[in-house]
Amino acid sequence: MNFLDPTLLAAVIAVFVLAGVVKGVVGLGLPTISMAMLALVMAPAQAAALLIVPSLITNLWQARPWPALPRVLRRVGGLQAGVCAGTIAGALWLGPPSGHWASVCLGFALIAYAAWGLFGSPPRVPPQRENALGIAAGAITGLITAATGVFVIPAVPYLQALNLGKDELIQAMGISFTVSTAALAAGLWLNGGYAPAAAGASILMLLPALAGMALGQWLRGRLSARTFKLCFMVSLALLGAYQAARGLAG
Repeated sequence: MNFLDPTLLAAVIAVFVLAGVVKGVVGLGLPTISMAMLALVMAPAQAAALLIVPSLITNLWQARPWPALPRVLRRVGGLQAGVCAGTIAGALWLGPPSGHWASVCLGFALIAYAAWGLFGSPPRVPPQRENALGIAAGAITGLITAATGVFVIPAVPYLQALNLGKDELIQAMGISFTVSTAALAAGLWLNGGYAPAAAGASILMLLPALAGMALGQWLRGRLSARTFKLCFMVSLALLGAYQAARGLAG
C-alpha cells in the first residue's frame, strides 16, 4: 500500500471520512462502503486489511452499554460462533480476497445488502430456533466475509428478525460487527494478508473514520435518517453493480 502517493492517500482518507459519516447516521456501513470504494483503487485484500482497526474501534464503541452486554450476547451468541467458524474456514479455504472473483462476490454482496435495505421485511425467528439459525446465518456471513471483507449479509437481516428493541438492535449489530472484524483480521493473518505495515496503515485511518462518525452523529439529529438510508442503499447498489460488472468483464 503505497501511501507515498498523495492522491491515493487523500482518496483513502476521504473514503474513511465518508464511511464514518454513514455509520454515524444509520448505525452501520463503515466496512461496507469502505470496501466498495477502496476496491476501486486497490486490491480487495489490501482494502480489507485497511478497514480492520477503524471498524473494530467504531464497533466496540457501538457495542455499549456494557451492563446490557450479557443479555444481548445470550440472544446473538450462536451468530457470533458461526461468524468465527465461517470466517476462519473461508480464509483458509479461499485465501485473502483477491482477483476478479473477489470483485464479483463483493459486487453481488453489496447488491444483495442494498436490496434488503430497500425491500426487505425480516420474518420472526422462533425463540426455540434462534441458536441453530444464528449459527447457520453466522457461518454464511463468515464465508462472505472471508471472500469479500463485507460482513452484513445475512447477519443484519437475521438480527432484524430477532425483533430486538431499537437500542438492543444497534448494540447487537455493534457486537456482531466487532466479532466479524476480529475474525477477518485473524483470517487475513492466517493466510498472510495482514502484515505489520497493513496494521500501521489501518491505525492511521482510525482518525478520519472517527471524525466522519462524529460528523454523522451530528447530521443524524438534523437529517431524515430514512431519506439518507435510501440514498445510501441506492448508491451501494450502483457500486455493487459496477464491481460485479468489472469483475465479470476482467
